[in-house]
Amino acid sequence: MNRRPHAAWAPCRGRRPAAALLAAVLLLGAGACGGRPTTHHKPGTSHEQATGSNGRLLTADDGSGNRLRQVDAQGAPEVAVAVRPDSEDGWNVHLSVRNFRFTPDSVGGAALLGRGHARLFLDGHPLARVYGTWFHLPRSLLRAAGGGTRLTARLYADDHTAWAVDSAPVQATATLGGATSAAPTPTPGTTVEISVHAGKVSPAPGRTEVKKGRTVRLEVRSDRDDTLHVHGYDKEARLPAGRTVTLTFTADRTGLFEVETHESDLLLTQLVVR
Repeated sequence: MNRRPHAAWAPCRGRRPAAALLAAVLLLGAGACGGRPTTHHKPGTSHEQATGSNGRLLTADDGSGNRLRQVDAQGAPEVAVAVRPDSEDGWNVHLSVRNFRFTPDSVGGAALLGRGHARLFLDGHPLARVYGTWFHLPRSLLRAAGGGTRLTARLYADDHTAWAVDSAPVQATATLGGATSAAPTPTPGTTVEISVHAGKVSPAPGRTEVKKGRTVRLEVRSDRDDTLHVHGYDKEARLPAGRTVTLTFTADRTGLFEVETHESDLLLTQLVVR
């Protein structure tokens, strides 16, 4: 016996356009209905990297109109500059960096810690932007800048903010004039230089006064393999024989703290933080 289709199926065919419309809305998401749009970064990139939120942006600038981006001293970018006369013209400038690499392909992007470029200043006046460790400085460029002898190399993030520690730009200075200079201009803080030879500490262990909140740099050289340790702060660094090692940290707690070597058990100095 032939049966006519049940009447309930007819309205179902009428709902197909509505179902298709609902699927399209779900596919488009909230943005198609006036919802808040979302921002996606590059796969494998954190929100901090995508927005350039590394460090703390200060209201102060570096003196040339670029705001300071402050980071902790531990692991912060470092730079030293050396100059030597070129045999034909001007000087060859060499930048030595730590915790930093030049990224010319991403200039203008987000501020990622340990990346960016350098700028050269002559007696405080802008001279050139540098994207690598070597730069030839011709005399013609010096004359165009009005002359001078004090050459400063300063590190910047890709977004052109200046990397800073303790509210001071990360930079180094050398003097033009034929001699090589590689001494960096230290950021505000306390530097203690210590050497260990044949079981003797030089200078003799004493006490070093440090203001709370300042940066402490321990520059230690040992004639044997050892380990540097700062009690109270639990800071350590390996001491390979014959190499100068720098241990940097912020003195953020008060008291008396001993600095010693582990293997040879030598007292190097005592830090008095007030």
